[in-house]
Order: sequence, then structure tokens, then C-alpha cells
Amino acid sequence: MSHRIPHRLAHLFTALALACGVSLASAAELRVLTHASFALPQALLTQFEKDAGVTLRISKAGDAGEMLNKLILTRANPVADVVFGIDNVLAAKAQAAQVLDADAGASARLASGGDALAGTLPAALLPVDYGYVTLNYDKAWFARKGLALPTSLEDLAQPAYAGLLVVQNPATSSPGNAFLLATIGAMGEENAFAWWGRMRANGLKVANGWSEAYYTDFSHNGGSRPLVVSYATSPAAELFYSKTQLSEPPTGSLFLRGGVFRQIEGVALVKGGKERAAALRFMAFLRSGPVQQALQTSMWMYPASTSSPKVDALRHAPEPLAFDSPSSPSIAEHGVAWVRRWTRVVLK
Repeated sequence: MSHRIPHRLAHLFTALALACGVSLASAAELRVLTHASFALPQALLTQFEKDAGVTLRISKAGDAGEMLNKLILTRANPVADVVFGIDNVLAAKAQAAQVLDADAGASARLASGGDALAGTLPAALLPVDYGYVTLNYDKAWFARKGLALPTSLEDLAQPAYAGLLVVQNPATSSPGNAFLLATIGAMGEENAFAWWGRMRANGLKVANGWSEAYYTDFSHNGGSRPLVVSYATSPAAELFYSKTQLSEPPTGSLFLRGGVFRQIEGVALVKGGKERAAALRFMAFLRSGPVQQALQTSMWMYPASTSSPKVDALRHAPEPLAFDSPSSPSIAEHGVAWVRRWTRVVLK
């Protein structure tokens, strides 16, 4: 498999760069800002540097929210030329802050070919991957206890499921916030917070972040909670990284109505950034076949490009038939207030 950007994409992005009056030869260092979960094989990154004639400087800025805040705080003197990881939760905020180059993003979208997520992000953002925040369960725990799996979020508020679920704090965790948003998207604000109140009374546990919830509290990893907010791809990752040979993942995903959020991540040019031509090539690179294949088992997300098939490891990560994601403008308008209300209902 070639590690080079497909010729058609490279040609289109180069033509776009020249139309903007930028020379590829002038690019010495390309500054890429990402969230902490960005991961691609070094061989692909090295090949991009060789093809584009640049040196990549990848800066990881923690959570995606922290990453966007960094862009906003430095917009007078941008710290990056291209940014990856702004998602449908943060897109409207990024747009309102005017930190992205909308025109270049729209051109990149046209040049990138088939898109499974067309229209899901503002024009400035080119979709790169997507995934689902959902509940994961410990198969062995439920089998051992002889307890049926819950079939709805309402089940989780019943005495039979008391003390079984751990979630992440939406004020400090992206998956925690996504799960909160899914409950609001499905139930409406008032019913969702009434449900959260019942969950508090039913022994809900709150962790600060995903790692704490998954690796400390989740029973599969030695904790006491057999239900955890995680990702639809987590069971496939468990199988992929297992030290013992397994035929099935030891965990599974529960796609309950109101418990599934679709996250879509994009790449964009930073408004006022340098090295515009190389940044455009990097956008094409993230949508190239080799990257779309690699990200499936390096970042455990699904590929945005319709021409990139799912890798074999993801056959254990089926996609849900439905999800409950509020619109990006609705999240931008109400998201902060929803987190504050959640804090009052669940923690205080």
C-alpha cells in the first residue's frame, strides 16, 4: 500500500495553494495543533514530510476543548497552521470565535472526494473520522450475576441496576459531556435532568475522566462497576490488544435510546496561520487512503471517506442504528448551562 497522497488529491490541493499565491517550496515547518488522542503511525507522518517538503511540528493540547481554547486565546498570533480534532460539539464555538479559515475549508471539502459525513460540520471543517460514545458492559460480570442487560436508560434507574454505572464528569471529560448531550437529545432537557436525578439516587458514580472510569472503576479492569460510558469501538480495541487469544471481545456496547452520541472530528486551516499550501496538503493527507485505514486502529474511530473500507478489527465494533445528538448550534447555545445544571443535579 502506498503511503503517498493520491495523485488527484495532491494535484487539487497544490492547484488551490498556487491559486492562493502560496509556494509549496516556502514551507519549512508545518505547525499542527491536535488533541491528546491524535495518533498515526510514524511512517505515515514521515512520508508526508518527505512528499510535502516540510517538517511537522505536532502540538498536543490536552482535551479537544482545551485545544480550541488555546486557539481562541492565541488568535491574534496563531500558534498553529492547521488544527485537527474540533468536533461537532465544539464546531459552533470555533465558528463563532472566527479562528478557522472558512474559505479554504470549503475548497478542501470539494477536493477531498466522497464524504460519508457531508453537511455534518461547518464548511471550515473537513470531516476526518467519526465515532460513538455509548455504554460498554462487562460480559463476564453480567453472566456471573445472571442479571439481564438493561434495555433502556430508564432500566438503569431501577433498583436492580443500583450502583452499576460509572460516568465521566461532563465538565472535565469529552465522553462525559457527549453522554449528557445524548440524554438531552433523546429525552429533552427537563426529562433528561429528572432521569439524572433518579440516577444519582440509584448510586451513580462520577469519575473525572475516561481513563479513571474505564481503567479504575470498570469491573472488567478490576473495579466494581460493570457499566461504563465509553466508545462503540472499545470492545474491538479490547480484543485487538488482548494478551490472550480471544474469539470475542470481553466487553460489549449497549446502544440504548438516549445513550448514544455520534462524534465527528474534522481538520481545518487556522485563520491567520502560516504555511497555507502545506496545511492544505495535510488536510488531503488526513483524508488519504493510508491514513483513513490507519486511524481505525490508532485512534479507534471510523473513517469519514466513503472510499475507505473498515479494517477487519472493526468487525467487532458495529455501528448503532440510531443516535441522539443535539445540533451543533443548540450545543453552542445551551451546552455550558446544561453542564452547570448537571453539576447541580448530580454532584451538589
